[in-house]
Amino acid sequence: MTRQEIEEQLLGLSLADKAEIIQSLTKNLSTSGRGITKTPGVCGGEACIAGTRIAVWLLAEAQQLGINEAQLLQDYPHITAADLVNAWAYADAHPEEITAAIRANNEAA
Repeated sequence: MTRQEIEEQLLGLSLADKAEIIQSLTKNLSTSGRGITKTPGVCGGEACIAGTRIAVWLLAEAQQLGINEAQLLQDYPHITAADLVNAWAYADAHPEEITAAIRANNEAA
């Protein structure tokens, strides 16, 4: 099956089915590779790039401030483009969590 055929089938689905597929794909992206983890006692339990202390909200805020992916990869040389894909997928799937974390960090500063 081609990507175009899949896309055509997806467009014919109900909103609920589309949302379920998006959640499944997002979960798959965020658990592939090193993925995203939440560890109690590490970075306040915030979602981080697995194996690091780099919070997803930090990357999302940087992106909102106009920092591009190339710069993020330069600033954080121990993460990969795949890590950023996982971070963006997590942030897209959990916008309220990310917004609240950014707000809490800015209020603490």
